[in-house]
Amino acid sequence: MLAKECTASLSALVDEQIPTFLWGAPGIGKSSIVKQIAQEKDVNFIDLRLSLLDPTDLKGIPFYDKESHTALWAPPAFLPRDGVGILFLDELNTAPPAVQASAYQLILDRKVGEYTLPDGYAIVAAGNRESDRGIVYKMPSPLANRFVHLEMEVSVEDWKDWAYSAGIDDRIIAYIAYKNEDLFSFDPKLNEKSFATPRSWEFVNNILKSSMPANLVLESVAGAIGRERAVNFLSFSKVMGRLPDLDAILSGESSDQSKEIDVLYALSAGLVSKILSAPEDAKVENLLMYSLAMQSEFAVMMVQDLQRADIKMEHLNGFGKWVEKFAFLLA
Repeated sequence: MLAKECTASLSALVDEQIPTFLWGAPGIGKSSIVKQIAQEKDVNFIDLRLSLLDPTDLKGIPFYDKESHTALWAPPAFLPRDGVGILFLDELNTAPPAVQASAYQLILDRKVGEYTLPDGYAIVAAGNRESDRGIVYKMPSPLANRFVHLEMEVSVEDWKDWAYSAGIDDRIIAYIAYKNEDLFSFDPKLNEKSFATPRSWEFVNNILKSSMPANLVLESVAGAIGRERAVNFLSFSKVMGRLPDLDAILSGESSDQSKEIDVLYALSAGLVSKILSAPEDAKVENLLMYSLAMQSEFAVMMVQDLQRADIKMEHLNGFGKWVEKFAFLLA
């Protein structure tokens, strides 16, 4: 399932408190999706990394009760006592079997030891697939049967929508639009320390925004996504210096065009980002008129990116002219 589809499905399952397991390769944003859902619903979000826990961490520590002359379990403080929220059991299948057994009781009965999960909480778990070369334990069938299983895939379009909204550097968005395959390069057959994932591209974004000396950027970016991709990306980034004036285009003062493919990818990402940062009808109108002279694939890509970001343009005069010229590509 694509990220948007996973988000919609998981949101509905959380509402019904149906335990759900989100599968996917490392670094594609599984935990981010669950956290985003909690934020949108304005509920608590408790993230437990089960691979870091011992069985007693989840079940609690036993103590002797003098009044009843029995052993009781002291529930851990990190489990919720009340309220509404999502209990996120991350890396569930990397946890040792004894920890999974404790989690099984919590998922099955919504209680473990002396602890009972509040009625307002939904349980969501996530983990990497066994084929992803991570240290994982095969999930017992009774535990697996307690979940609805969703498998998340990487989508460039979904990632671009997120990247624009998250303020990711225009150079990164333009590069991924130019080379889709470099968004996610993980291959479990290769023994790479650094490889490209949505998460590692976010690291690159933070590197570019840091105060790191220019002569160290290549090595740092290579440490996030691999040397070959780092060299290609930084070479592509130099294209930004060859762009027409974006502000002049959006103000209607410039109609400068380019026929260079790499420049057009960077130009498209830059114009979309400019509008999303300060959406105005006049800017959208000028972009539509400007796009009439562009290569069709870039004109369509820009409009589709803006529409997915909920930018309204159907009421503009320029949109009628745009549809008249490019409608055949949308059929």
